[in-house]
Amino acid sequence: MSDNYKGGTILVPLKGQATDQDILRYAAQLGKKYNATIYAVSIVVVPQELALESSMTEEVAHAEKVLEAASRMVSDYGVEFETGILQARSAGVAIVEEAAAREAKLVIMAVTYRSRRGEFNMGQTVPYVLKNATCRIWLFRDEIHPREEE
Repeated sequence: MSDNYKGGTILVPLKGQATDQDILRYAAQLGKKYNATIYAVSIVVVPQELALESSMTEEVAHAEKVLEAASRMVSDYGVEFETGILQARSAGVAIVEEAAAREAKLVIMAVTYRSRRGEFNMGQTVPYVLKNATCRIWLFRDEIHPREEE
């Protein structure tokens, strides 16, 4: 990020995983340096067979816990911090649309290590965001633990 991004928004999608703390830490440090707002979002993916407005009580409760933990962690950095929960059919589409709506300058997101047929696989969300977001994207992939390679 350069000085051109001062006062912008950094979008941080969170899933409630260990990597959340790492990406929040990076976002908070950048936010402090560039006077940017950190917008942490948790996305509740609604299955096709349900109405988009369906009550996803358990999933929303989990999202609220994730965002509360994020808020506690980021409070130590003294940066402007906002949170939101989005219900969507696709996490990738929700991230791209939210980044555009908020005119985010950067999205920082974690890539979960997955192996399919012995090959690293990023799933559907990350490739969609990389292909369609108009802002910069920073990816964070945690270290690989031996049991995850199997």
